[in-house]
Amino acid sequence: MTMTTLKIDRRGEAARCVAWVWMAKPAVHNAFDETLIAELTATLLALDADPTVRVIVLAGEGKSFSAGADLTWMQRQGAASVDENLADARRLAELFRTLSTLAKPTIARVHGAALGGGMGLAAACDICVASDRAVFATSEVKFGIIPSAISPYVIRAIGERQAYRYFQTAERISAARAREIGLVHEVTDSEGGLDPQIEAIVEALLAGGPNAQAAATDLIRAVANKPVTDDVVDDTARRIATLRATPEAREGLSAFLDKRQAAWMVSAPAPNPTTGH
Repeated sequence: MTMTTLKIDRRGEAARCVAWVWMAKPAVHNAFDETLIAELTATLLALDADPTVRVIVLAGEGKSFSAGADLTWMQRQGAASVDENLADARRLAELFRTLSTLAKPTIARVHGAALGGGMGLAAACDICVASDRAVFATSEVKFGIIPSAISPYVIRAIGERQAYRYFQTAERISAARAREIGLVHEVTDSEGGLDPQIEAIVEALLAGGPNAQAAATDLIRAVANKPVTDDVVDDTARRIATLRATPEAREGLSAFLDKRQAAWMVSAPAPNPTTGH
């Protein structure tokens, strides 16, 4: 696939490959348009299906992670027919859903501005690491619109109460404040500290079983914000019982008892029929 808005940097050997996906539109602060949306969606799906990729890092070239939607693109959509406008909005919403439901662990590497859709990308990733100079905002109301496509992921990250404030005020949120409200996991002292911090998290991720990690994220989606009913209890019991019987689980327990590295640390992971990955 020939891409005009992204660059892919694969780091590490096949069993421990980390795909760094760089939004490469620095002149416009990696603002979204229909091309970036299509290319990023297709790239994320392809990397998630690639058995040699263990972790996906999303980053932005230039001064910003992403300044959100390209306003000229938004103007074009505002002037389009209702059907065209809706189809375009659905493609944007599908990008965020795709990112938020990947089986592979995802990390947002945030520096500079992460505004509107850029904040949505950070929230949709499993893990977010930001430099101390990063700034976030749901700035849509300043342009007479709302953070609709990103709302499920931002609200999941910061909670309903904080969303009432920031969706309406469009205030800039510092990296430190973003960590306080749950959007960011780690804040580095400088942009130079971003990659070492991400690499430390990547090493922790690579130590885990890939199928177990996919099952863990699926577990979170299944139980989050639900009452602990009999159905939920039964579902959690079935999940661990099923996973314990897999080759990956048997290998992980054997490796621990034998005081050696698990097979996924030294060889490419095999697909697990119980998870589909």
